[in-house]
Amino acid sequence: MKKAPIFTLPTVQEGSWSLENATKKVTMLTFWTSWCPDSQRDLQAKHTLYESLHTDDLEMLMIHVTGRDPDVDISTFLDEYNYLFPVLKDDGTKVYDQYHCMGVPTTVLIDENKNIAFVYHDKSTIMDVMKGVASLLGTDR
Repeated sequence: MKKAPIFTLPTVQEGSWSLENATKKVTMLTFWTSWCPDSQRDLQAKHTLYESLHTDDLEMLMIHVTGRDPDVDISTFLDEYNYLFPVLKDDGTKVYDQYHCMGVPTTVLIDENKNIAFVYHDKSTIMDVMKGVASLLGTDR
């Protein structure tokens, strides 16, 4: 497995978040833009998952790729859909590029040792992602 690039990004909600300080068994990063229909579907699914999540072992973070979506007022967009999950603001496409993303949405699952365990692209379903989460949490037996 490949080590996940360490980064720190500002949050939309205030403050910043760093992968270096991540302590959960699984960290889920989802790179997205507001204009992409696949991202919109993925955000809806992730929102449902986030609201129903009952585990302290998974941290979900949505990374808005500002370099591919510069003209959106992200706070207004999030409020419009009542999204409550944590959202980070990429520095243009810096972290997006570090993770070798080829499009949006891209979801990356990182294990507790900060290794990239799974990468899911725009045609992956929430069930595909959840199978990866389950295998990392050891709940897929």
